Amino acid sequence: MENTGFFFISQLFWFIFLFMLIMPILQAQMLQWSRERILKAIEDIYGSKVITLIHRQETRSLFGFFMMRMITIEDSEAVLRAIRMTPKDKPIDFIVHTPGGIALAATQIAKALADHPAKVRVIVPHFAMSGGTLIALAADEIVIDKHAVLGPVDPQLGTEPAASLVAIEKLKDPKDIDDQTLVKIDMSKKALKQMYDTVVNLLVKKGHPLEKAQTIAEELSQGKYTHDFPITVEHLQQLGLNVSTDMPEEVYALMDLYPQPTGIPAVQYLPEPVRRPEAVKK
Repeated sequence: MENTGFFFISQLFWFIFLFMLIMPILQAQMLQWSRERILKAIEDIYGSKVITLIHRQETRSLFGFFMMRMITIEDSEAVLRAIRMTPKDKPIDFIVHTPGGIALAATQIAKALADHPAKVRVIVPHFAMSGGTLIALAADEIVIDKHAVLGPVDPQLGTEPAASLVAIEKLKDPKDIDDQTLVKIDMSKKALKQMYDTVVNLLVKKGHPLEKAQTIAEELSQGKYTHDFPITVEHLQQLGLNVSTDMPEEVYALMDLYPQPTGIPAVQYLPEPVRRPEAVKK
């Protein structure tokens, strides 16, 4: 009788263990399927290729460490792959929710979107700061929630704003500035010029007049604001950007399916059907 009771408890323990092991995997897969259904619904409604770049900015604990996601080179590789897979005559709806990240990665994504021949909409349901704003500037149309925000794209050298480093020259005599700071000032000048040129080129490529592009680039890239300053819908409209607040309801539903789970890829898209060379020739 005791052996029977021990056997039952042992089996119950293993059943609970396997359930706890498998349940998170099943929940993650169900979320993935739900996201894919919404992506497919948006693609069917608008006849577009939907690509997402979604980072949860809120900190979360993993084994006692705090983590934060932002735009990385891996993200840019995945986005560029998705854009290459998209037919040239097919519009792109790019959904972005990010605090920013590596300038190189954001610039690669922005340039690839700007070069896409068909219409590109960048959709911002909540916020797209820094590199996320640079990506938004590559769009033919920015679709943004009326309370969502973009941010300045002024370059940062580590944690130090490039514009603030350059300002040191006006506050001190060169002989009173140490060599390391002089190097940072030189790098900051180059970074500010490079970002200004990048923004101007993106806007001109999307059809903005050169003078207007230069005004917007000056406003957003040269350190006029703190790096976390919120650029509102009204501000974007005053700058003359093509902004719409007609946010698809499906995008809100999609965002509900990102409850900060770990291990979720930031970039997601549905693969296009394989187009064989012989089929194209026909």
